[in-house]
Amino acid sequence: MDLWACPAVVTGAASGLGAETARYLAEAGAKVTVIDIDAVGVQKVADEIGGLAIPCDVANSLSAENALATARDAHGAARVLVHCVGRGHSEPTIGADGPMPLEDFRQLVEVNLISTFNMMRLAAADMARLQPRSNGERGVILSTASVAAYDGQSGEAAYSASKGGVVSMILPAARELGPLGIRVVGIAPGLFGTPTLFAMEKNLDSRLAHQIPFPHRFGDPAEFAMLVLHVLKNVMINGTVLRLDGGHHR
Repeated sequence: MDLWACPAVVTGAASGLGAETARYLAEAGAKVTVIDIDAVGVQKVADEIGGLAIPCDVANSLSAENALATARDAHGAARVLVHCVGRGHSEPTIGADGPMPLEDFRQLVEVNLISTFNMMRLAAADMARLQPRSNGERGVILSTASVAAYDGQSGEAAYSASKGGVVSMILPAARELGPLGIRVVGIAPGLFGTPTLFAMEKNLDSRLAHQIPFPHRFGDPAEFAMLVLHVLKNVMINGTVLRLDGGHHR
C-alpha cells in the first residue's frame, strides 16, 4: 500500500499505540483521521500531526457510521483502518464480594470485540467501492488483539475472551474480503508501555519486564507503529495475527 496521500483512519488514537501509529502514518504522507472517545486527547494528536480529529464511541453503530462519513467527506474513503481501541481490565471471576459482575464482562466485549467488528464492517463497505490500486489492492484493515488471547493470566478470563474473539475473526474476514482486494491482519502486542497496560497491571516492576526473553523491557508504541507500516506495505501479509511481544509467553 502506497501511503502517500492515502486516506487512513486510526481509532483509539488519543494515546498509546493508536497515537503513535497516527504519527507514523502522517509522517509517511497519509491523510490521517484520528478517532477516540477522549475528545481532548484525540484533538491534541490531530493538531500535532495535521490530521482530522473525531470524538466517537466506535462500539456505537450510529456514532461510528457518522465518524467514518465525516472522515470520508474530508479525506475520501479510507484505504487504511488501524483499530487500536481497547480496554484493559483484570478482574477475578470470583472475588471477595462474589462473582464478577456480568456487566463488567459485557463492557469488555463491547469495547474490545464489538467495536472491532463494527469498524471492520463499516470500513470494508467503503473500501469495496474504491477503485483497486495497480496490484488489485483496495484497502487494509488492521485490528489490535493481545497476547492475552493466547496466554491469559489469572484474572484475565473476560479480557482474554474479548481479545480471543478479535483473533478468531481475522482469518475468516480475510478470506471473505480477499476477493475484494481487502487485506485483514491482526497484531497481538505483549507488554507495552501504554495506559492500557498500566490500568491492568497495578504493581508494575522490573521483574515483569525481565520475564520477556528479549529485550528485557516493555514494548515501545513506536515498535507497534513500525510493524503497522510494514504490514501496510507488504501485500503478502494477510489473514494472520502477528505477535509482538519479545517472545514473552505469559
